[in-house]
Amino acid sequence: MRLSTRSRYGLRALFDIAYNCGDKPGQIQDISRRQQISPRYLEQIFQSLKRAGILTSKRGPQGGYCLSRTPKEITVLEILNATEQDVLLVDCAGVSPGKRKRKGECPFEGQCVTQSVWEEANNVLNELFGGITLQTLCQRGMDMGLKKELDPRLMYYI
Repeated sequence: MRLSTRSRYGLRALFDIAYNCGDKPGQIQDISRRQQISPRYLEQIFQSLKRAGILTSKRGPQGGYCLSRTPKEITVLEILNATEQDVLLVDCAGVSPGKRKRKGECPFEGQCVTQSVWEEANNVLNELFGGITLQTLCQRGMDMGLKKELDPRLMYYI
């Protein structure tokens, strides 16, 4: 399995919102700058994440994007399912959550000894990705010593 840039960038951007913004809306230009992702591409990714119910948006000068739930409630698996078409090693190895397997997808259905290997690997990956939350990533960021960037809209000068 090779994850697309949509998934990798989407996960990085959501981590950025959880880590740097907390419950305040994160603005595209700030997330884009910190994560070095094109703002236009980030907007496209965020549309998928909004449709999946992971992000919400707020308009206006104090607006931006917020997580729809707390970071401990959003898993990596949920993000990957929102940004990828399928999170499968091979097409014949079962189904991703929320997806149906197409009938006749594999000519060796029920006769292939390796199919069980791919299904087991998918199960292990889904369990791994399902057990890692944005809160887990935030804790890892703190453990690594990543500096949090204060929102410039909250700075007061005298």
